[in-house]
Amino acid sequence: MSEIEKTNCLIIGSGPAGYTAAIYAARADMNPVMYEGLQPGGQLTTTNEVENFPGYPEGITGPEMMIELKKQAQRFDTDVRPGFIEKVDFSGDVHKCWSDDGKEIHAKTVIIATGASAKYLGLPSEQKYLEMGGGVSACAVCDGFFYKGQETVIVGAGDSACEEAHYLSKLCTKVTMLVRRDEFRASKIMEDRVKKTENIEILFNTETEEVLGDDNGVTGVRVINNKTKETHEIPCTGFFVAIGHKPNTDIFKDYLNTDEVGYISYEQPGTSRTNVAGVFVAGDAADKTYRQAVTAAGTGCMAALDAERYLAALEG
Repeated sequence: MSEIEKTNCLIIGSGPAGYTAAIYAARADMNPVMYEGLQPGGQLTTTNEVENFPGYPEGITGPEMMIELKKQAQRFDTDVRPGFIEKVDFSGDVHKCWSDDGKEIHAKTVIIATGASAKYLGLPSEQKYLEMGGGVSACAVCDGFFYKGQETVIVGAGDSACEEAHYLSKLCTKVTMLVRRDEFRASKIMEDRVKKTENIEILFNTETEEVLGDDNGVTGVRVINNKTKETHEIPCTGFFVAIGHKPNTDIFKDYLNTDEVGYISYEQPGTSRTNVAGVFVAGDAADKTYRQAVTAAGTGCMAALDAERYLAALEG
């Protein structure tokens, strides 16, 4: 049997939520241990430019920002570890967690900052330009500004896709929506909003065959009508995918309350508490509405403060 490690605070996941929680927890002498997860730094490590996070007037790349946040957490002696937590047991008074390298950790408090992963179409061309940082994005609010005065294409049929298309329409000369079926999945009010927006063109029964581009990035999209099988190309410089996110919360589902998609539910609005005492959640593992770096950082702060108060009550 492996030796059991005990800690006051275990942070599962990194990114703005996890690193901010670590900064606050470390400064409160909680000696936090952090496992960075499968994608150290979270979704922002795939974002080329971040220009909407306060304090960076010239902007910063997502990976650079995460390196700085990590350094700040380590400056206050957060024990940042590579790897991930692969199993938990929150059934008793002790929060038991097992890491991928075989460690068993017993934590008085746990802060979950595992985030969510954007769903993509999975096309090789889409992934190519996503990795290049050259025109493929899953967040119009994050990246729409870079396509101001240009033409963009967005894939999706739900409320989020309609919201993002409407947001892009204020920045771009033209937005083309690709809807796979012959109708929206969005609410009527959101559907009507995009239909009434002059510079949004909606193509029903339309799917993406290939994202087109060159060494500088995306130049267009080849689409196919799934009824007529006709194909044509749409010129654009930005290709946005709005087909949903999957919260990275599967290992917690036996113990924590979640919604139907898997987002962890807050036990009490205005706090980071879950239904299990001593377990807190921050960032996109619970937030399906805003999904921004700055809001994730804010909830990371909340989780650390809530964990500190929980520990103080235990010791008091």
